[in-house]
Amino acid sequence: MPRYDSFLLVSFGGPEGRDDVVPFLENVTRGRGVPRERLEHVAEHYYRFGGVSPINQQCRDLLAAVEKDFAASGVDLPVYWGNRNWDPLLTDTVAAMAADGRRHAIAFVTSAYSCYSSCRQYLEDIERARAAVPGAPRIDKLRPYFNHPGFVEPLADAARAAAASLPLAVQDNYDLVFTAHSIPEAMAEASGPSGGAYSRQFAEASRLVAERVGRPGSWRLAYQSRSGPPSVPWLGPDIGDCLADLARSGSRAVVVVPVGFISDHMEVVFDLDVEAAQAAGRLGLPLARAATPSTDPRFVAMITELVAERQDGLPPRALGGLGPALDVCGSGCCGTGRSRASQ
Repeated sequence: MPRYDSFLLVSFGGPEGRDDVVPFLENVTRGRGVPRERLEHVAEHYYRFGGVSPINQQCRDLLAAVEKDFAASGVDLPVYWGNRNWDPLLTDTVAAMAADGRRHAIAFVTSAYSCYSSCRQYLEDIERARAAVPGAPRIDKLRPYFNHPGFVEPLADAARAAAASLPLAVQDNYDLVFTAHSIPEAMAEASGPSGGAYSRQFAEASRLVAERVGRPGSWRLAYQSRSGPPSVPWLGPDIGDCLADLARSGSRAVVVVPVGFISDHMEVVFDLDVEAAQAAGRLGLPLARAATPSTDPRFVAMITELVAERQDGLPPRALGGLGPALDVCGSGCCGTGRSRASQ
């Protein structure tokens, strides 16, 4: 088994002040031809929260929790953190690792699923950073973990807690709505080693949570946070459309579970806590939103376990029928789907 000398948390990044917002959005959309007015519209979401995305602080908290769990578990790996789009940028972190003499790191990315934007793009980010740093360490990425009990079980408990916050009359009569980030249909079709992995994994994680909550027949899938042009088909239904359909069909209440996210960052606190909550209010539909795993001790212990899988040969754990995801992605895994999306 490979021996590692460091651990790297790789995430998306987010602004930490009003002056950061537009430059951050420019980094996110670089090369896509997104109009300035669109950036300014999205920037308003951040300004509502003082220009601060929660994601960077959540990464700090997660890294501190991982460091503590490593120490308790006898894992002797120094921890590092680098982002795709904002400070600390991944290239700067890889340079610091090289300066510290690190030669072989194991990386955990803050996305549980397989598709270009949530898996392969992070591999590309890592290789781009390594190419820019003389003497950069080798960096191996841990597998997707959508069906690991350390991810599923905290979500199930959070859904139960959210249901308990609904009005008393509907606490036993609600529908679960699971959300994940929408992506272009062509990207979804290209995800995984043989295609379609993103949607399958999303559905499987949702099913596993619904079973543990005791609502195996009262749940739906919806997507959120679409950002692409109207001419390109993206995965749906949108969360707003899903809520409207539930209201028409007589649903008494809804618990929204953002199973596509590991922490409550901007696309959760705005797209769900503001926009979806407002839509539910207009529909007269009581809504509660479940928390994400974040620094739940079971989720943190899962990260330690994933490292032990790779470093010590610990048997991989996975719930349900899909089994553990691949440790190493092949060259054709998780394509962008851009050629089909542009047709």
